[in-house]
Amino acid sequence: MGAHSRRLFLLLGGAALAGALLPAQAAHTPDTSLSLVRARWREVTLGPPTGASARAARLGAAAARHLDGMRPTGASLWPGLAFPSFEETPERLRAMARAYALPGTGLTGDPRLAAAVAAGLDHYRRHVYAAGADPAGNWWHWQIGVPRTLLDAALLIGPHLPRRQAAALAEAVDHFVPEDRLDAYEGTSTGANRVDLCTVTLLRAALGDDHGKAELAASALSPVFPYVRDGDGFYRDGSFIQHTSVPYQGGYGAVLLSGVATLLAVLRGTPWEVTDPARQVVFDMVERSFAPFVRDGFCMDLVSGRGIVRGSYVDHRRGRAIAAAILLLAESASAAERARWQGMVKGWAVRSTYRPPGGGDPAYHARLSAVLADDAVPASPEPVGHTLMPMSARAVHRRPGWCAALSMASDRIGHYEHGNGENLRGWHTGSGMLYWWAGGHGDHYSDAFWSTVDPYRLAGTTVSTKRLPDGAGPGWGDTRTPWRWVGGATDGTYAVVGQHLAGLESTLEAFKSWFFLDDAVVCLGAGITCSDGVPVETIVDNRRSRAALTVDAAAGWAHLEGHGGYVVPDGQRLRTLREDRSAGPATRGYVTLWLDHGADPRSAGYAYVLLPGASREATRAHAADPGRVRILANTARQQAVHAPVPGITAATFWNAGSAGPLTASGPCAVLVREHGDGTATLGVADPRRDLGELTVTWDRPVAAVLDRPEAVAAATTGPRLTLHLTGLADEEGRSVTVTVRLT
Repeated sequence: MGAHSRRLFLLLGGAALAGALLPAQAAHTPDTSLSLVRARWREVTLGPPTGASARAARLGAAAARHLDGMRPTGASLWPGLAFPSFEETPERLRAMARAYALPGTGLTGDPRLAAAVAAGLDHYRRHVYAAGADPAGNWWHWQIGVPRTLLDAALLIGPHLPRRQAAALAEAVDHFVPEDRLDAYEGTSTGANRVDLCTVTLLRAALGDDHGKAELAASALSPVFPYVRDGDGFYRDGSFIQHTSVPYQGGYGAVLLSGVATLLAVLRGTPWEVTDPARQVVFDMVERSFAPFVRDGFCMDLVSGRGIVRGSYVDHRRGRAIAAAILLLAESASAAERARWQGMVKGWAVRSTYRPPGGGDPAYHARLSAVLADDAVPASPEPVGHTLMPMSARAVHRRPGWCAALSMASDRIGHYEHGNGENLRGWHTGSGMLYWWAGGHGDHYSDAFWSTVDPYRLAGTTVSTKRLPDGAGPGWGDTRTPWRWVGGATDGTYAVVGQHLAGLESTLEAFKSWFFLDDAVVCLGAGITCSDGVPVETIVDNRRSRAALTVDAAAGWAHLEGHGGYVVPDGQRLRTLREDRSAGPATRGYVTLWLDHGADPRSAGYAYVLLPGASREATRAHAADPGRVRILANTARQQAVHAPVPGITAATFWNAGSAGPLTASGPCAVLVREHGDGTATLGVADPRRDLGELTVTWDRPVAAVLDRPEAVAAATTGPRLTLHLTGLADEEGRSVTVTVRLT
């Protein structure tokens, strides 16, 4: 007996460990269907065999350290990880089990390591996860996190877990995760949580050869698939919501995608194969819901809830989790989908600037390595276009060389999420935060941004400077506003997006619009009113940078070297601040630009243009040419602009009225684009989702309507175009588009 096993033998007791070293009794004949499930689980979660690798060697070295350091007591398995240790102790046991099952770790197939895992599982089960124990704290640990990790480790060591210990673990799981958890699709059994509960149930079935639980795990997955109109799940516009009011593709959504991909792969070819045709919704969401928020391998923070504060480069780890889920789901997809997704993930990987030193999911690395080595899979380039998700108050605008994303709050979507002590100062992330990335600054929000940034001065926001307590407002994202007008209109390339803003725990009210163009984002604000007794500010930008800042107040522009430019017309006073901000060991430099509306403003406003990636010369030229973008209206009733190139006229109608050549009979968003071939498109949306009918007029000669959707009940051409629309409320804020021929 070696040093590791001798020490563990003495610490755990000879009888217990001797039992762990015994193979499964010959009288036990495993169920063949569930044997296939167990084999598939190992194959899917560990990936195809790749032989020796540096990554496998690192896993083996970590497992050896865990084995050598195991010191079981009544209060812990490892010194420093005092019970309950819901995450680290089960994770160490799973890492050891993976080192046992994965080729090339140096401990592959080592029965002493498997025995130690078995003994550790039973020790943790007896001291923490025992049937009848008080499930204190977060329910998630008891019903999802702990059982999934323990069951995963148990299946990976196979017959080295004695039947009596397997039965005791199964009894504990049945106690904390009874079958009726999968009865009603409500509460904490929806969305990603439902998928996780199905996974736990399937692993429990595999551990105990239970056909009924396997059937339940597969059938209970079906409520996840259909589109929803409220609450948790996927929406037709691509939104994914969890916790009722939090956009969550980067957290729970990634978990759901990974869980569905895993269950589809594990159950394929078994009696419980998932054949529900509604599963296609999840396949469709890869490109409609997840891909818009992944850029060069990282997942944007505006769809990641309270998880944004979990350390530097956590956005890249979220992107890696989404990529892993997509590559696995591709194995269950059509050939066309598989080809597109593999090219997309390959593009993310080759453009990523984040190179973590090992770790991560071994199956993902195996699949990604295969795709990277396959010359038949071309790396897809970064796309261009605009994605607007009105049901989650989110927008992403991609142009060559830069990208911007917008985070808002509404009657449906909270300002921010806090919970479990996380993200306690994310108060204003839903107040119109405008994220943007240009060349060379893809990691702008990755490196200690959230721990060091001034939470009252997030780019794009209009905020009351009233001091807020940590965790202001209800927890878990229930910080919604009373206003419904949040959304806009897009043609897939350009967009106008608006937010009727209510400040968090503040009297602040404002009307904010963003016009997304080729090289610019035009930002307008009006009706800014507040009675908090403190100044109100609009943050033009707050960059984590020590670059040189040039300000030409007389000409109305500023430029941050290597980042981009800002045009601030109409004599507005642009205030600036350069500072270092620290949090723990991290110190980062920031350049802040803002407009001060004073204390208790009444109907204040602003206008500025963001030019991502622009040079100083290009910024100066833009400021000197006001004809590039003409502001047609900027009031609490309408906001509108006209950009001759690329032929855009767009407006947010907060109320019925006229703005330039556009007139609307009710609140709506309108985007007109004149093309060079004598045609034009008009996109109209009802962000409030409550219009029975709407009339929109464009004061421009039109010869004919070439294409119109069903929502356009009537159209009149001639000296001007008049559209009569019905049923817009049913469109859930999406744009309806009319194509016309101009005279």
